[in-house]
Amino acid sequence: MARDLQRVRHIHNGQGRVMPVHQLHDQHTGRRIFNHDILSCTHEDVAGNHLYSGRALGMTQPDDFIQIHPFLKREWPAIVSHYERIGLPHSQHVIWDVSPAQLKEYPDLEESLFFFGPAENRARTHLAWERVVTHVNDKNNFVALATHLRLDIPQTRCFHGKQWFAGIEYFPYPCYLKPAVSVAGKGIHRCANQSELIQALAYFDEDVPLQVQEEIDTNIFLNLQYEASEQAVGRLLATEQVLKGFTHQGNRHPAKYAPWDAVEPMAIWMWKKGMRGIFAFDVAVVENSGGPRFVAIECNPRYNGASYPSAIARRLLISQWIAKDFVCHYDRLADIDLSGIEYNPTTGSGVILVNWGTVLVGKLGVLIAGTSAQQNELERELLTRLL
Repeated sequence: MARDLQRVRHIHNGQGRVMPVHQLHDQHTGRRIFNHDILSCTHEDVAGNHLYSGRALGMTQPDDFIQIHPFLKREWPAIVSHYERIGLPHSQHVIWDVSPAQLKEYPDLEESLFFFGPAENRARTHLAWERVVTHVNDKNNFVALATHLRLDIPQTRCFHGKQWFAGIEYFPYPCYLKPAVSVAGKGIHRCANQSELIQALAYFDEDVPLQVQEEIDTNIFLNLQYEASEQAVGRLLATEQVLKGFTHQGNRHPAKYAPWDAVEPMAIWMWKKGMRGIFAFDVAVVENSGGPRFVAIECNPRYNGASYPSAIARRLLISQWIAKDFVCHYDRLADIDLSGIEYNPTTGSGVILVNWGTVLVGKLGVLIAGTSAQQNELERELLTRLL
């Protein structure tokens, strides 16, 4: 199993050479500072959004620094004990302040940031990085770039705002009405017909850029992660999305497919334009008699929900896992009993807390390691303890 995680994957370095993916990670030779607060690109009024900064803890090394929201300070002893028991080293240097301005106080530390936007650029000037993030984060720009690069994408119509809508009777139904810029699927409406599309338009202001995109008839959606440094961009990990209806619930590994060629031209384009750090593509898989079709849906030019369990699994050499969000009736980690189901390094199976800070609002992001049968059994037992 460990060999599977360490197998060679292609990394593009502009010179046509191939090197192992671990060489890309090895370029992080110094200490880093992690700021994975998500409020710079999400809505503050969504419950728990201010509590996500702690989920990057599982990515850190002991000498790294990490910025965590001060509300999570009370949970620190419990998460430290959990990570010590499962054998996961982590940062010992916590800054209880998630402001990007804190980055200026540590100029010698390499930054690891959830999203590189204007606030982050003011603290750590990487203008090219901010420009490519801003460009690709707009779904309408993604469609234009994907068309230019000849990627297979869904039929899509882009609009500067709803006042420009025309030809509504010719749109493919069912379809999705999307704001050009959104995070975690916020503001996306599935429309079965013209009437539902007209109703969904009422949720948007006149000048909000929008797109209408055909629904891809499949239940297989992939997340393809890349990592970019100054020297190279490399394939990181392919995971399969866990869905409940049309709602994203989590990710699992290994995935049934890993169609890197479906998005690689854009990954290389982004790196050349200045993209750095981890970013990912959502890809739909349509299984046909003539072979699968891989349809690029969008690019997340930032870390995403799959990034955090993926990093922990990679560090602990876990090759089979599922990561999901759970509701719980507790608001303190110390009150949750994981005895007997907590991850065991000897057996390679068990439960690992990933997005632990959201326990304050009754939610947890969890990685469950093991075979499919073990995952199912562990999830059933975990649910009995959380509810």
